[in-house]
Amino acid sequence: MTSRTDRPLPGSVLDRRTLNRALLERQWLLQRRNATPLEAAEHLIGLQAQAPNPPYIGLWSRLEDFAPEDLSRLVSERQAVRLALLRSTLHLVSARDAHALRPLLQPVLERGLRGTFGRALTGVDLEELAHLARSMVEERPCTFQELGRRLGERWPGVAPQALAGAARTALALVQVPPRGLWGASGPAAHTTLESWLGAAPPAQATLQNLVLRYLSAFGPASAQDVQSWCGLSGLRAVLEGLRPQLVTYRDEAGRELFDLPGAPLPDPHTPAPARLVADFDNLLLSHADRSRVISEPDRRRIFTPNGLGPGTVLLDGFVSGTWRLAHERSGATLQITPLRPFSAAEREAVAAEGTRLLEFAATTAQQRALRFLDT
Repeated sequence: MTSRTDRPLPGSVLDRRTLNRALLERQWLLQRRNATPLEAAEHLIGLQAQAPNPPYIGLWSRLEDFAPEDLSRLVSERQAVRLALLRSTLHLVSARDAHALRPLLQPVLERGLRGTFGRALTGVDLEELAHLARSMVEERPCTFQELGRRLGERWPGVAPQALAGAARTALALVQVPPRGLWGASGPAAHTTLESWLGAAPPAQATLQNLVLRYLSAFGPASAQDVQSWCGLSGLRAVLEGLRPQLVTYRDEAGRELFDLPGAPLPDPHTPAPARLVADFDNLLLSHADRSRVISEPDRRRIFTPNGLGPGTVLLDGFVSGTWRLAHERSGATLQITPLRPFSAAEREAVAAEGTRLLEFAATTAQQRALRFLDT
């Protein structure tokens, strides 16, 4: 990392490149770190896990000598779990964070349930549903399809998806292995967090601690950024309470940005290596204003209306393309689609990183290939 000779003064304007390099440094994407998968998961406050493999790619892009078996072992040994958390989406987190964060994010899940299935659940006693669902999943882990069907025997005429969604909201439900293990497959079966991990430790997280951890991994950031990351509302008041122990800046649009004193703010000209970032990676999902890493036209171009996006290619710190790993009978092909023309040097850097990804993610493929799909 290139050190800077002067640190921006509180209240000064941070340009887009300064915010970009700060984010990459705090996300461990300027240089791979010598840390354990558990340390990384806790620093990043979880890894987006809407699909089984992205957490593994997310750690590969950030850690030196990362072996997928190390993360699979954490899941098998119940040191890490997959459950709905930030923005009501699946995340892989440490067992400690699962206990600490799930109660804080309860309002997010409740709001999501009301928006999706509120009317469908009219007349359903949610306390009774939670009690019945708990007995079912703690007797034997169930998929949401099975859970909704079984709950439908008590509430016929109510959509099974709505009943399962209500159970996920009322209970902290975790996905159990083999779901989420590298190279394995299995149904997305759920049981309760308490049944899987045991009782929560006495210490509980606070919203203040949650915000401070976010700034450590994603800052500097506005109140709107923090709320976009976790899905909670009303965090401006939390930041105001923390103001005496924070520093503030402005972005180029005049928005106030909060940060931790002394947190990394690399020189904006710090070289940023080519990186292949996992699909669903929180790098691209954790700010209201994402221009520090992706332009608005490119965001609209690659993300679907419901927020789904492919793996992305970073060049000079910014999203410049997408990638997809295609498995075929003859082997595996990594397909790179530039969003703009790559120079010869950029193409070479992306190819080198892509070769590393192929060696990591397609170890059993008899043939491996990398292809640029230029538009």
